[in-house]
Amino acid sequence: MAGGKKLVIVESPTKMKSIQGYLGDEYEVLSSVGHIRDLAKKEDIPADKKQAYGKYSIDVENGFDAYYVVSDRKTKTVAELKRALKSADEVLLATDEDREGEAIAWHLLEVLKPKVPVKRMVFHEITKDAIRAAAGNTRELDLALVNAQETRRVLDRLYGWDVSPVLWRKIGSGRDGQALSAGRVQSAATRLVVDRERERMAFVSASYWDIEAHAAKDGGSFSTRLARLDGAPLARGTDFDDSGSLKKAVVVLSETEARELAAAIEKVAAASVTAVEAKPGTRSPKAPFTTSTMQQEAGRKLSMSAKHAMSVAQRLYEKGYITYMRTDSTALSAQAVTAARTQAVALYGDRAVPASPRSYRNNAKNAQEAHEAIRPSGEEFRTPASVASGLDRDEQRLYDLIWKRTVASQMSDAKYETTTVTLEVAASGKTAAFTASGTVYTFKGFLEAYEEGNDEKRGDNDRSADQSLPAVAVGDELRLSDVEPKGHATSPKPRYTEASLVKALEEKGIGRPSTFASIIDVIIERGYVTKRGQALVPSWLSFSVVRLLEQHFSDLIDYDFTAALEDDLDAIARGEQAREAWLKEFYFGSDNHVGLRNIVENLGDIDARELNATPIGDVATLRFGKYGPYLDVPVAEGETRIVNVPDDLAPDELTPEKAQELIDAPVAGDRVLGENPENGKLIVVKDGRFGPYVQELEPEPDETVDEATGEVAAPKKKTTKKDAAPKPRTASLFKTMSVETVDLDQALQLLSLPRVVGVDPESGNEITAQNGRYGPYLKKGTDSRTLQSEQQLFDITLDEAIAVYAQPKYGARAASSALKEFEADPTSGKPIKLKDGRFGPYVTDGETNATIPRGENADDVTFERAVQLLADKRAKGPAPKRTRKTTTTRKPAAKKK
Repeated sequence: MAGGKKLVIVESPTKMKSIQGYLGDEYEVLSSVGHIRDLAKKEDIPADKKQAYGKYSIDVENGFDAYYVVSDRKTKTVAELKRALKSADEVLLATDEDREGEAIAWHLLEVLKPKVPVKRMVFHEITKDAIRAAAGNTRELDLALVNAQETRRVLDRLYGWDVSPVLWRKIGSGRDGQALSAGRVQSAATRLVVDRERERMAFVSASYWDIEAHAAKDGGSFSTRLARLDGAPLARGTDFDDSGSLKKAVVVLSETEARELAAAIEKVAAASVTAVEAKPGTRSPKAPFTTSTMQQEAGRKLSMSAKHAMSVAQRLYEKGYITYMRTDSTALSAQAVTAARTQAVALYGDRAVPASPRSYRNNAKNAQEAHEAIRPSGEEFRTPASVASGLDRDEQRLYDLIWKRTVASQMSDAKYETTTVTLEVAASGKTAAFTASGTVYTFKGFLEAYEEGNDEKRGDNDRSADQSLPAVAVGDELRLSDVEPKGHATSPKPRYTEASLVKALEEKGIGRPSTFASIIDVIIERGYVTKRGQALVPSWLSFSVVRLLEQHFSDLIDYDFTAALEDDLDAIARGEQAREAWLKEFYFGSDNHVGLRNIVENLGDIDARELNATPIGDVATLRFGKYGPYLDVPVAEGETRIVNVPDDLAPDELTPEKAQELIDAPVAGDRVLGENPENGKLIVVKDGRFGPYVQELEPEPDETVDEATGEVAAPKKKTTKKDAAPKPRTASLFKTMSVETVDLDQALQLLSLPRVVGVDPESGNEITAQNGRYGPYLKKGTDSRTLQSEQQLFDITLDEAIAVYAQPKYGARAASSALKEFEADPTSGKPIKLKDGRFGPYVTDGETNATIPRGENADDVTFERAVQLLADKRAKGPAPKRTRKTTTTRKPAAKKK
């Protein structure tokens, strides 16, 4: 249409306003709000397509053709895009420049079917210059990238839908009854965490001793540590292997020997300097951030989860503060290098930068040099102080980190000198050599701006603290004091943190940096891994899952095989590998690969009980059930006893000794609390498999006596359902109660539930207070409302209950009291409140509710962040009624050679 506008389609609603302002009135910018369609659910596939697509929504017999449907929540979005398309004379698909963005653009093209020219518009930062340059320098859709992303989607569907049902049948359900899953990369990530825990469980600690002392000269003192005895090196933690054995010949002091030697040295109280060695050194800055290194540093320095770091980075990118945050590249553009060097000189002086700009090479496996590293946007970098007013707390912290890393990457090397002093003292007929080291930076260079964080490593306890040494020379006599023997024990490898797991995934080539955050989020959500502080602790459930995969899907969970799949996807993205041929080999097999279908169809017998068994020495067997881990303890021939294992006990902490302690602990159950005054029945408290509870015991049936013979007749057994004994009343303890402290009054209150609060005068319905799976609630007919505490079950009055029902109810969740209150929302004009609902914290203005994303701390939500969450939710629109619209699909055309 002549004179029409150019329709620009981006992914995120947040980008729309900025880009619209940069491009002007001749453009109309709209958002797809992410993907508009996905593989169909089984119920969405038409009857005539069921045979071909019914199992996976993929026709594996005909080129692995995928059947897509428009998402229920995107029908309104698609309608809006089609409306705008009618008055457009050109379409610019401006989704992100990565494989997923390319696939979203292709899906838009397939659904909208525009009759006007279509171009691909790509940019790495949202600034005026970058957006205008991108609009004037478009390209064609890259079908090789689309093929790679679609291959990944099909691959993951085939893998997950074939392997996950095996977990359901042989292991059961996971935490809170949710179904288990076996994703291609999440399984490898789970195995990494489990393998580390296995190493910790097999680890044998070794003990060793050394001696520390203070050496002093002319008022200056420093710490020293015993390094050699009669010329032989003293044992350190790194000298022992994981079985507790020495790896080389060293002197291992016992506690007695260390104390005797320390006492003898204390008596001498002097040592002579035998060596002073000074070595110069340099340190170079690290490369600018990639997606992976940004996630790692955000975890180390800011305590952000990988998912939260990516969410914050996404906001910074969409607001125009940083370049695109999904990248494997460590390169900087010429203008970025100039900006970084200029800012370094302005802040730290002319010596702050080297004569020539620095360039970096990415050594990560499977790196895709798609675009720049993550850096501040624009030709001139804005300092953290200058942008603080426009950012919330987390955005400011992450921007500061990115800015520092980028500027430091172009700065000069740091220069230092390390001095090592050796002291010797003769005591108890032996020559003890102590050493001390100190480092002095002669030029800080890039350290003026930034220093990279470090993950915890084994042997860190053996490192001497850096210190300042006084000037000493060979032959000087120094005073020794505070001579103290120190005992040490070797430690196992530290557990993975999110930062170190991201690093391991990248090093092994498992997944893509852009997917690391979601991988970790999934294995935590599924209950395979829990967080203890920053450490990732595998659950016993994950041991069963990994054991099944290792025994029956060994190729699929192999680290090298998983990484090789990424290599193959890269080859498809480059147009060097054919999508259909590759999927055919993966699924049906070849001479080089057995094939997923053949593996699944030839699994053979799987002993589910054996699969779910981990021997704990000779004491017991650890098993994982529906309600958590427990010990299966043999007590007699063919008989076992079940002992619950505390949920907070990590697998490596369940030693045979700890297991025996749990077995020997007195059972805190069947404690008689007293009689129910209403009926005389005994009330007891028990600790059951499903948690602690109180129970009202039913009396035993009375014995009968034959008056003629005097014989006692046993009570008759109940043989029919009608004659069955009444089921005793039970009630679970509240979370605030314990088996040891619950009393009779509390037990009677628990057994009184559900409690009738009163009758609603308006409807005439009875209002009851009940305790359910998701906590305490009120019920009136079919209408339920969440209560804020368990105690309210007993305390809430009829007037208070009526007041609760008078409050607005959002969806299926009761209104809750506000955790925070903010100013009025600029769109609705109504005050914003932060609330805690049944499914987590959310913000609301009374009209729109927006959930706080997983990984974000509700306490850190600011007014600006709340406004943005509500705006994003409004942009998505309300969830439409469940009417489905299907669209057919065609495979991308083969790339021309």
